[in-house]
Amino acid sequence: MYTFLQKFHSGWAYVALLVLVIAVVNAIIGLSSKKEFTSTDRKIALFGLIGIHVQLLIGIILYFVSPLGLASFGQMSDKVSRLTSLEHPLINIIAIILITIGWSKHKKAITSESKFKGFTIFYGLGLLLILSRIPWSMWF
Repeated sequence: MYTFLQKFHSGWAYVALLVLVIAVVNAIIGLSSKKEFTSTDRKIALFGLIGIHVQLLIGIILYFVSPLGLASFGQMSDKVSRLTSLEHPLINIIAIILITIGWSKHKKAITSESKFKGFTIFYGLGLLLILSRIPWSMWF
């Protein structure tokens, strides 16, 4: 089960990151071109939100069945153990919270500019945090 979850978590990460990058780029383009916020823009952002939340659920399950998760929690002097047991989960949860805040803020925003601005800031920060804590050496 662990191997399947690990492969699924790694594979789904490509999909989740791609959709999140598309959502951030779409928000930046919408903000810079001052275009009207449409249902397509909303769906792109929603797919980014859903994709990253699915990744979170898979990651949480994987964390509790993985030998790299809780079992190595006390070994913070080892960089790989610290990354997989503390930094990766913690920073990515913070990133997903920021992305969720961006989604919530867009619902309250009135103008298209404020909707795109919220997505650009919160989804962009979330994407940067996620990219900063991917265990690249284990991913490829």
